[in-house]
Amino acid sequence: MRVLGISGSLRRDSHNTALLQAATELLPPDAELVLYDDLKNVPPYDQDDDVEPAPAAVADLRRAVAEADAVLFATPEYNSSVPGALKNALDWASRPLATNVFRNKPVAVIGSSAGAFGAVWAQAELRKVLAAMGARVVEVELAVGHAKEKIVDGQLVDEETRHELSESVAMLVDATRQAQAAANPLPAAV
Repeated sequence: MRVLGISGSLRRDSHNTALLQAATELLPPDAELVLYDDLKNVPPYDQDDDVEPAPAAVADLRRAVAEADAVLFATPEYNSSVPGALKNALDWASRPLATNVFRNKPVAVIGSSAGAFGAVWAQAELRKVLAAMGARVVEVELAVGHAKEKIVDGQLVDEETRHELSESVAMLVDATRQAQAAANPLPAAV
């Protein structure tokens, strides 16, 4: 199983990217997390530019999502909402709506912030956007507040948060397996 990790932060020492890196250690042995790290190069969405072939960074994003069995987002919160670069990338990925690469794709949203609330508003907004795009949003709840104390030098050091992240990853993996089984049912025994 291939899980694509997308961080909503462009910052080099992002706590959200560190959460995704910690998630790689918590996946079952038959699963891998591949980190998408080209968010910064996705151009501003302009319907006039939404043609085939798509801009290279957009084509790469769409390909990465299409090749993944599931997507795990980790988002910070900017002005009580989703970071602009992440929302912009989703605007590109959501086209065309009926057949976009997120349609029926299992996704989960987690997040962290320096403040107490762990990006809960941004996570709620991101879930709403993903649902509108047709993704299968897994009801994972992981809000890592006071991230500077829990993620030190790029490492998740807080054991309670590690446990909650492990549960979140397990929920996404289980939902993905259920979606795969529903899409490919075993033939009935005769």
